[in-house]
Amino acid sequence: MTRALAILAWGAVAIFVGVPVIVAALSPLHAYRSPSYVAASLTGVLGLGVLLIQPLLMTNWLAGVSLARLRRWHQRSGAVLVVLVAIHLGGLLIASPPDAIDALLLRSPTPFSVWGVTAMWALVLSALLVTLRRKMRLNPTTWSAIHNGLALVVVLGTVIHAIQIEGTMGTFSKWALCLAVLTASVAAVVRAQFRTFFRWKP
Repeated sequence: MTRALAILAWGAVAIFVGVPVIVAALSPLHAYRSPSYVAASLTGVLGLGVLLIQPLLMTNWLAGVSLARLRRWHQRSGAVLVVLVAIHLGGLLIASPPDAIDALLLRSPTPFSVWGVTAMWALVLSALLVTLRRKMRLNPTTWSAIHNGLALVVVLGTVIHAIQIEGTMGTFSKWALCLAVLTASVAAVVRAQFRTFFRWKP
């Protein structure tokens, strides 16, 4: 039974992540785009997929793998997400420097840019927090609240960013992935906060 659940769980994740990536990769909108823009587009879709995997790795919802290993994968996938966002931004800077700079300076006329930049800076802060965790010596409750709060900003900003863009992702696959990311993230954060609050005693 556990093996069957593991297959179903990982299969569902593969479908939710894989289909939007394939749809984006085959999109005719890439036909006349520069390689840097295509790279930026595809890494953006992959980053959204990683955001689905991230909260699942911090729980035991993905059967068949030990919780300790899942948490190591969570940390590594977080590093992968940072790299994907860097490539996403770098590709946009190469493809269209003025538009990318306007977005970074929050003066872009497109609303989705603001949400994307907000998610990016929340991710940067989260990465710094993880790197400096031992030096900061935060208690588990404070650490969890800050880390999970930033994670929700990253997720919400990215989901709104993706939904507002009429681009290479198919409408159905994009909405399915975005809703899955939002649902998994909120559920994982609520679970983590509940467990941390009742486990830690000052």
